[in-house]
Amino acid sequence: MPDASPPLSVFSIPLHTRFRGITVREGVLLRGDAGWGEWSPFLEYDDEVARPWLACAREAADAGWPEPLRSEVPVNVTVPATDPERAHAIVVAGGCRTAKVKVAEKGQALADDLARVEAVRDALGPDGLIRVDANGAWDVDEAVRAIAAIDRAAGGLEYVEQPVMAVEDLAVVRRRVDVPIAADESIRRAEDPYLVRDLEAADVAVLKVQPLGGVRACLRIAEDIGLPVVVSSAVESSVGIAAGVALAAALPELHHACGLATIQLLTDDVAAHPLLPVDGMLPVGRPEVDESALARLAATDDRVDHWRRRLASVGQDQPV
Repeated sequence: MPDASPPLSVFSIPLHTRFRGITVREGVLLRGDAGWGEWSPFLEYDDEVARPWLACAREAADAGWPEPLRSEVPVNVTVPATDPERAHAIVVAGGCRTAKVKVAEKGQALADDLARVEAVRDALGPDGLIRVDANGAWDVDEAVRAIAAIDRAAGGLEYVEQPVMAVEDLAVVRRRVDVPIAADESIRRAEDPYLVRDLEAADVAVLKVQPLGGVRACLRIAEDIGLPVVVSSAVESSVGIAAGVALAAALPELHHACGLATIQLLTDDVAAHPLLPVDGMLPVGRPEVDESALARLAATDDRVDHWRRRLASVGQDQPV
């Protein structure tokens, strides 16, 4: 009997540089009455973690997004845990006045972080803003020492994102350093995203629209958590980035550049006009999906089968 399952638009896009341990970004594009949505939970995520990512894709495809309050949003260039020369080149090519630099990479030393941050400062000049992201890799004492050293190397940091993993430790670090602290995993991976607020563990809330279930879900969190918000990506295609831009555009206030310029990390994109920053800004709107790009970037049959099984397991029962 022939397979009656609907076809999937599964993309597979190589990265320029290894980022959060991956060299290829995979995901599914869903099409509905409102347009395209992206579902691209990372491969190691289980069904429970992947479920809000699907809610975000369905919101984009079926319901659409709230009306924007601004026509463009400021963004930072993202610098992987690469060598100083490459870091410098990424910042120069990025065209942004804010840079987010990955630090505390497994297998690297603090000296590598310092050299990378110094190269980024050189590329930005004295007036650019530098923020760093440790993805919770340090313990409290390591974080305190590293933040002080990196702050000196940077000539001043805008903030440090997720220096330690536990919210309780984040609160301790915040009280022991002079640099502002941002929470990411402590919000999107926590059973209680508001513990950050209750423990006064952060100065900035980093919200990622797919992991938190969509634009409207993030707007509720932003209102309830009561902290300045930075909207960040999960290394999506332009379809997924557009949802993050929609969130940033709908926030009542936007004090910081957003981490949504990550198309620069990918070697290709599914959109006819990828969401790349111009003068540090991204336009608000839906990118047009390029059918020839979908064909060019189509995943292999075994990867399509993988995503079909995963979609069924997460509970998706609507045609895509």
